Amino acid sequence: MSKKICMVSLGCAKNLVDSEILLGGLIKENFKIIKDPNESNIIIVNTCGFLDTAREESIDTILECGELKNTANVEKLLVMGCFSERYGDDLIKELPEVDKFFGTNDHSIVLSYLTGKKYKKDDPDYYRSILTPRHYAYLKITEGCDNVCSFCSIPLMRGLQVSASLENNLIEAQRLADNGVKELLIIGQDTTSYGWDLEYKSSLHELLDVLDTVDNLEWIRLHYAHPAHLHREVIKRFGKLNKLIPYIDMPTQHGSDKILKNMKRGLNSSGIKKRIDALRNINNNMAIRTSIIVGFPGETDKEFKELCDFVKEVEFDRLGVFQYSEEEGTHGANFFKDDIPKAVKNERYEEIMILQQSINYQKNKDRVGNKEKIIIDVAKDEGWSLGRSFRDAPEVDNYVKIGRKLDVGSMHNIEITKAHEYDVEGIVIDG
Repeated sequence: MSKKICMVSLGCAKNLVDSEILLGGLIKENFKIIKDPNESNIIIVNTCGFLDTAREESIDTILECGELKNTANVEKLLVMGCFSERYGDDLIKELPEVDKFFGTNDHSIVLSYLTGKKYKKDDPDYYRSILTPRHYAYLKITEGCDNVCSFCSIPLMRGLQVSASLENNLIEAQRLADNGVKELLIIGQDTTSYGWDLEYKSSLHELLDVLDTVDNLEWIRLHYAHPAHLHREVIKRFGKLNKLIPYIDMPTQHGSDKILKNMKRGLNSSGIKKRIDALRNINNNMAIRTSIIVGFPGETDKEFKELCDFVKEVEFDRLGVFQYSEEEGTHGANFFKDDIPKAVKNERYEEIMILQQSINYQKNKDRVGNKEKIIIDVAKDEGWSLGRSFRDAPEVDNYVKIGRKLDVGSMHNIEITKAHEYDVEGIVIDG
């Protein structure tokens, strides 16, 4: 009788892809994959260790799963991922309920541990079993990061950048499309640095050209672009490629030149705004998502005002906010004192969110009357559906609500009829 495994995947989309790859290998070995940890024999927790909140979630999840070894049928608890990679030695002492800890790239070692067989990292049995809905999937084009952002511990956990070859990315993209994926979300720690580490150097714009030829694919969506590395040739692709939708997720992190310099971001606010202007000039439908950090060491009222003015001026289409979390071993932790009180970080977080809400509401009101193509993510028997336009990535952005039940994964022409602070409503106008 095959063992039942529950995979608990925490953190970002890059972690999700790691979980999908491991699941593919487990399915090949005839393990039964289930969603309910209470019913499983083996639980694998793929952890995130990037921020203090993510580390807390990882610990809480591990402890909850550990309890099931006493109350359910769970025989083994395995932990992998960024948190395990970074703090494995300490965790062994602190979390005795865990049978084995693994790192971020230990898929083959996990399989060997569970099966007793030997695997190579590039074993052909690694066919992803996607955890997203069938109509969209992530394509992770790089692993690790060469950047030295002072707040970020990712290079300490995932190592330096390793790009997948153009050929391998094309093969994976076509395989996903052949299996029903309509929307391909390109991810990596810094997608704009893609290819410079390859033996035969490549680039993101060359990869985008290749991916645009994938059959049966409707949308290509670009995430995790570093503004300092956003090449003019990539910008041009937003005006010429058929499948690359006018959306970019480009973390700017701040709007104060002093803070940007201390963050080691490689570009000041003027340089960032020039990149944004170039994107909007090449395609006037361009939707720009960003993320910023409040409460970085040395962020006085002056620097925070500069950030607010930056957000007001740029008017991002989508914006996420994080509160600075000191990361052990980073330049920020070694050279700056975490001197912004938690209460002040909370206030600044709320102020930015309220500011962005007003920007978002105005942009949504401007969409009323527009006819937009959307893809359906959710369909309810009660007679309504949730979809996304090109402006919105799954999980992190907003929705279009339609008062009809439509097929998940289908694409429709919608007229926007009503605006809210974040989401909009629309009616189907197909035909």
